[in-house]
Amino acid sequence: MHPDNSSTGLDPKVAGLLCYLGGFITGIIFLVLEKQSRFVKLHAVQSIVVSVVLIVLNILFGFIPIIGWILGLLLAPVAFILWIALMLLTLQGKLGKLPIIGDWSEQQANKF
Repeated sequence: MHPDNSSTGLDPKVAGLLCYLGGFITGIIFLVLEKQSRFVKLHAVQSIVVSVVLIVLNILFGFIPIIGWILGLLLAPVAFILWIALMLLTLQGKLGKLPIIGDWSEQQANKF
């Protein structure tokens, strides 16, 4: 998917990057603001989904003694690397769809 023009007035690659910058909050903001760019909408929805999944996993791991805490500690650097990678891929204009989440996010983005 080649980035199409964004109704926000920003370069669509920059708008896509900003979707990830503040997690689900900026994802929601760009999902509401964006009227035409499927590229930006996809990244907004994917940002929301990834953020919510990571938050839920972190909460669930917190309830599991020892193993859950270790998994929570491992999740933090993985989440950080994923966050940086998604922003860099988006800034390069690449789709950067995650398995399962990316396809579902694209379907949802097409509905807006």
